[in-house]
Amino acid sequence: MPRNIDMTALRSFVAVAEAGGVTRAAGFLNLTQSAVSMQLKRLEENLGQSLLDRTARKIALTAQGEQLLGYGRKLLALNDEVYARLTDQLFEGELVLGVPSDIVYPHIPAVLQRFAQDFPRVKVQLLSSYTSRLKWLFSRGECDLILTTEEVVGEGAETLITLPLVWIGSPGGSAWKSRPLRLAFENNCLFRSGVQAALDRAGIPWEMAVESDSTRTVEASVSADLAVHASIQDSLPNQVEEINHGGHLPDLAMININLYVADPNQSPLAEELAVLVRQAYCSN
Repeated sequence: MPRNIDMTALRSFVAVAEAGGVTRAAGFLNLTQSAVSMQLKRLEENLGQSLLDRTARKIALTAQGEQLLGYGRKLLALNDEVYARLTDQLFEGELVLGVPSDIVYPHIPAVLQRFAQDFPRVKVQLLSSYTSRLKWLFSRGECDLILTTEEVVGEGAETLITLPLVWIGSPGGSAWKSRPLRLAFENNCLFRSGVQAALDRAGIPWEMAVESDSTRTVEASVSADLAVHASIQDSLPNQVEEINHGGHLPDLAMININLYVADPNQSPLAEELAVLVRQAYCSN
């Protein structure tokens, strides 16, 4: 059967070891000397080990006491961190994270799961929209942090990663071979005009086959091989694939995934979430 260390007694032991005596430790702990001595005795009995060498003129640690001191400091630090995270009002509240729908995967679900583990009393609202709207909401203070997909680095932003736009279509599909090339894009997609311009420069005729406000509609049309689309590399929906066109379609722009974080004075927890977002992209 597992046995548990008395954290109060452990705190007294660490205090005595660091203060060099019971009297000073009792003052630090706001306890009587007899109470501290009783806790030390209880800890030794619990572990079945002598932790203090009481034969010396000054209190000294036994070999077992020295070993426990290292563990004790770590246990107390973790105990205090857990207690602070679960009880401090700083770690309560709500955050709004804005992310374009095409880069929610693969990283954001894992980020949200880890943040919920670290800050269980903080609610995170995930807002999925297009970059221009997210930047507008952020400027109004309606989002605490946002990710964007842009060819530039906006004011106050940091670039997490730069990836190419790639052509995507139905697995094994042939829509990319048709002329005019049939395109499927959301009405507010920032990539749309750049893709059209790239086709114009390459002399490839095109037509809009699907125009929608819904990402799902675009994905369904592309997966059905009715049209092609462009997406950031490594962020492709499961039902489509990057087109291996062998140079028959033009190369597309490089896109920055940028992070905007609110002023920590206005949203102190936003930076905690931002740390996890950065780590997710750095490990990519």
